[in-house]
Amino acid sequence: MNIPSSITTLLLGIGLTLVSLWYGQNHGLMPVAASEGATHIDSLFNAMMTISTGLFIIVQGVIVYCAIKFRRKPGELGDGAAIEGNVPLEILWTAIPAAIVLWISIYSFEIYNEMGGFDPSADGMHAMHGMPAGKGSAMAATMDMGDVPKGSPRISALGVGASPANQGKAAAVNVNVLGLQYAWIFTYPEINITSGELHVPVGKEVQLNMNAQDVIHAVWIPQLRLKQDVIPGTETQLRFTTNKVGTYPLRCAELCGGYHGSMVTQMIVHTPEEYDTWIASQQQSAQAQAEIVKQTIAMNPANLSPAKYLAPYANEMGVKPEMVEHLHHQGMEMGGSIASVIK
Repeated sequence: MNIPSSITTLLLGIGLTLVSLWYGQNHGLMPVAASEGATHIDSLFNAMMTISTGLFIIVQGVIVYCAIKFRRKPGELGDGAAIEGNVPLEILWTAIPAAIVLWISIYSFEIYNEMGGFDPSADGMHAMHGMPAGKGSAMAATMDMGDVPKGSPRISALGVGASPANQGKAAAVNVNVLGLQYAWIFTYPEINITSGELHVPVGKEVQLNMNAQDVIHAVWIPQLRLKQDVIPGTETQLRFTTNKVGTYPLRCAELCGGYHGSMVTQMIVHTPEEYDTWIASQQQSAQAQAEIVKQTIAMNPANLSPAKYLAPYANEMGVKPEMVEHLHHQGMEMGGSIASVIK
């Protein structure tokens, strides 16, 4: 029984569509999506994978079919038929890719705009205060969008800012990020905390105000689907909202020197309660360190007896003060005995 070619083509088209749709949604190439913006990026990537899978199967299928169908038969010594010039086919394989590229461009434009990428400075310059010293940060720290005269050129930030729904609103958490060879320093100006790791609360909007001390670096957090250059003297920013508690790598994605590969830290997404606990612990630690420095500066070891000088260290090691005093007396007696022998 011969199946009409039209039905065969239809069945092949249905099979190709089903395979492409399945693989486009189940490729497993992306890491976990840990932010609201990541789901938009994944939808675009899945659509591109679906289209790419279909095109790959068509192209490779035609190549395999032609290699089998038009291979040289035994005994054939002449050249193959000269086939050229098929205007409808050329129009088809030009129009379809052009339409696909145009659709992907419009779709990606909408996603990038929804994430705030086309107007990162629309939420104002309030978060620039407290940035590390630099040409861009120094200028931004003395200006506010409300102070700019009407009609003056607008100072634009680089990066991903607030989404259209959140423009004009301050982020819940502001973090100043300084990149330097070969480390990241995160400063929370509103609570006076500095850390080597990025800590954020889940479900709260976070804004990173970034600058570099030496060369160009780049903040890359794969689980957020975000990457942004960090440029000396020019502020860049990233604004996002996480939706999954966990620990995620934060890497430098711009070759910045010989130890570029070691410029890795982590972003820790806490529950609101865990985030408050972390803030409290960091503030207590900072106060304790400040007190130790204050005591160290104020203390003159020359005015202290050995027992008093060693007392804080003895307490940390679990040694009783009586033992320190006893060892001190033994040392004095031993020193006197040695001196009498020498005499």
